[in-house]
Amino acid sequence: MINFKIDNLQYCNWSREIFEINRQAGLDAIHVTIVYHEDFDELKTVIKIWEKNFLDNSDLIFHGKSFKDIEKAKSENKTAVFFGFQNCSPIEDDIGLVEKVYDLGCRFMQLTYNNQSLLATGCYESVDSGVTNFGRETIKEMNRLGLVIDMSHSAEKSTIDAIEISEKPIAITHANPLFWHPAKRNKSNKLLKILSEHKGMLGLSLYPHHLKDGTDCSLESFCEMTAKTAEIMGVEKIGIGSDLCLNQPDTIVEWMRNGTWSKSKNYGEGSKNKPGFPKQPDWFLDARGFENLEAGLKKVGFSESEVNGILGNNWYNFYKEMNQ
Repeated sequence: MINFKIDNLQYCNWSREIFEINRQAGLDAIHVTIVYHEDFDELKTVIKIWEKNFLDNSDLIFHGKSFKDIEKAKSENKTAVFFGFQNCSPIEDDIGLVEKVYDLGCRFMQLTYNNQSLLATGCYESVDSGVTNFGRETIKEMNRLGLVIDMSHSAEKSTIDAIEISEKPIAITHANPLFWHPAKRNKSNKLLKILSEHKGMLGLSLYPHHLKDGTDCSLESFCEMTAKTAEIMGVEKIGIGSDLCLNQPDTIVEWMRNGTWSKSKNYGEGSKNKPGFPKQPDWFLDARGFENLEAGLKKVGFSESEVNGILGNNWYNFYKEMNQ
C-alpha cells in the first residue's frame, strides 16, 4: 500500500527554503491558506504570486486540484499545493463567484474567520445565529463543484448546521478538541461526534495557542490527546493540519485578527495578551516534526496503519471522496 503524508493547513511566508523543508519532511500535499480577508480582485493578485512560486520552484511544488495530484506528487517526489481560503471574502455577496474561485483552483473555503460573515458565525462572536440563507445556498454550490466546506474558525451551532446542511463531508482543517485545551476555536465532543457521523475530517493543529501548555506542550500530551480524540470520532477521521506560520512577521498576525473591519488590536486568539506569533514546540518547529509525531503516536499505542492514516492517508481518502 502507498502511504501518503499530508499537512492540511499551512500559512507560511512562502520561500524556496520552506518548500525544501516540506520536501525534507516527505509531504506529498499541503493545503495552503491564500486568503484571509482579500476580495475577489485581490485574490487574483495572490494567485499571480503563486503562479510565480510554481514556476520558480517547479522541481519541488505544483498546483494540486484533485486526489490524483497527490498520487502524482508522490511519484515525482514533489509536493502538491492545494489552495484554500480562511474566509469567504473572495465571493463577496455574489453566489456566481463560488464557481469562479473554484475555476481559479481553490479547493477549501471557510464559511467564516472568527467573526460573523454573510454565510455563518465565527467562534469569537457572542451570539451564534448559525448558517445564513446565503450560507445555505453557498454550501449547495460548493457541494456541486467539489469545494470543501471548512469550519475551523466557526462557532458551534454554525459548524453543526454546516455539517448537517452539506450533502458532502466537511472538514475542520486546523483545530483541536475542547476537552484538552479551552481555546475558543477548539471543538466540543458533541461536535466531533456529529462531524464523524457525517464522514467529516478533523485536522489536529500544532499552533501553540491551540495546544495545552502552549509552546511548552509535550509530544506525549499531544499524542495522548490524539488517542482520546480517536475514541470519540474514530481514528480514520483524524489528520494533521499543523497551522504552521513559518517566517511570518508579527504584523501579519495582527492583520489576520483584525482584517479591514477594525482599528483595534484586541480581537482574535490571545491578541491582547499574546501579541505576535507564538514559538512552536521544539518537537514541531516545522514540517520535519512529522517524524516526531510518527514516533509519539506509535508510543501511545496506535498501530502503524493508524499512524499512516493520521499522517496522511486519512486526508488522501477524504480528497478522493470529494472527487466522487
